[in-house]
Amino acid sequence: MTHAPDLRDIFGWSRPFAQADLDPALWSLLQEAGTVVQDAAGWRSTVRVSSVHERLFLHSAFPATAPDAVFLGPDSYRFADLIAAELTSAAPIRTLLDVGAGAGVGGLAAHRHAPDAHVILSDINPRALELARVNAQHAGADFEVRHAGGLEGAPADLDLIVSNPPYVAGDSGRTYKDGGDLHGARLSLDWAIAGMRLLAPGGRFILYTGSTILDGGVDQFRQALESAVAAQGHGLRYRELDPDIFSGELRRAAYADAERIAAVGAVITRPT
Repeated sequence: MTHAPDLRDIFGWSRPFAQADLDPALWSLLQEAGTVVQDAAGWRSTVRVSSVHERLFLHSAFPATAPDAVFLGPDSYRFADLIAAELTSAAPIRTLLDVGAGAGVGGLAAHRHAPDAHVILSDINPRALELARVNAQHAGADFEVRHAGGLEGAPADLDLIVSNPPYVAGDSGRTYKDGGDLHGARLSLDWAIAGMRLLAPGGRFILYTGSTILDGGVDQFRQALESAVAAQGHGLRYRELDPDIFSGELRRAAYADAERIAAVGAVITRPT
């Protein structure tokens, strides 16, 4: 870097900086909030700011390796794109729930298309709820945050549920990453089953997740989801959004029988 760090460097790219690089008032606020740390290269912000669909989101700075890290990355953008594509001609939405909200990208992406909706941002990670609260306030949403793992205690008769659950197999210890068994699809399946039962007539559950495609091209998550949705009498649209993501995970033993991991979008609709 050939120039003194500016706000884009510090908060956009998690680059080190000196105290003198910041306005004293901003420096004081960062210290008061406990969001600066010092290392051999200088000071660093522990939060990062990213733009998704013309809205700004606070999330954890790079690298997001802490157990309570709040991750925002390529999945977040695909998730927001899926929501925007599905809500172009949406019926009125009174209440929407973002399950496993993280920084709140899904719920606030939906809010752009339903600005009068009450937004519920739910997550098991208290740090995620702290940042989601700030992001929702900045977006001007009518919102509440819920500390919950999954859909426990969630209200019924929801017009819209959105979710981008963790979907990586194994036990990294990071709440935003570990998806349970079924090659990481367990949380996605469990949340879909629980969520579809909370939909109002005509309500939708927009799910973005990763599905491990097994040897022979078998999408076991799709098979399980189709069976569960049919048993409930709801409708399902399902498609691959990206055929090959996180290919580095395939080196791990948990993926020994896998061909690839695909980003998928599923839309579950309760009949009217």
